[in-house]
Amino acid sequence: MPSLLLIIFVTELVVQLVNTLGATTINDLLWRIYLTLPTPLSLEFAQQRKRQKEYLAVRHDLQATSSQDEFAKWAKLRRQHDKLLDELEKKKASLEAARTKFDRTLTTIRMVSTRGVQWFLPFWYSKEPMFWLPYGWFPYYVEWFASFPRAPMGSVSIVVWQWACTAVIALMIEAVTAVLGFVAARQAAPKVKQPVPAQSEKKNS
Repeated sequence: MPSLLLIIFVTELVVQLVNTLGATTINDLLWRIYLTLPTPLSLEFAQQRKRQKEYLAVRHDLQATSSQDEFAKWAKLRRQHDKLLDELEKKKASLEAARTKFDRTLTTIRMVSTRGVQWFLPFWYSKEPMFWLPYGWFPYYVEWFASFPRAPMGSVSIVVWQWACTAVIALMIEAVTAVLGFVAARQAAPKVKQPVPAQSEKKNS
């Protein structure tokens, strides 16, 4: 069953990547990507940024205007300031509610597509062999363990295949992380300049 083998491997890979990068980091990245798409929410976000620029400009003018010497101008700027501030707070609350819904939806999809698959497939295909071991190559206890819990003797069960994928992917991620960390440390380390040897004085002929 190459398709089932691949599904298990990809599922474990996604789970390990989520555990390594963190769900919050992935949600933030997907949220930024979502805001670049032509959706009503991205339009609302663009309007919120435009209002924020207008608010900062009015706030700057308000702070630069004297309430005693230029009361009429100050009062007009004050009304604009309060109006823009109220609009910004409403848009901020709306965007925060949309972000909460977005995170909740992502969490549900991630749990169903990873944890749900991790539990459902081993239960449903517990008696199905993923592949067969070469006959007579391994002792009985190895074949028994490879077929755990209910696959035919001499085959590799979906549970054992799942364990093997998890272990291999975890080792690969640790190796890649260690290599990247080593490279980053080498690049960040200050380069020590080698002292230039002094030129030998010319001997008087």
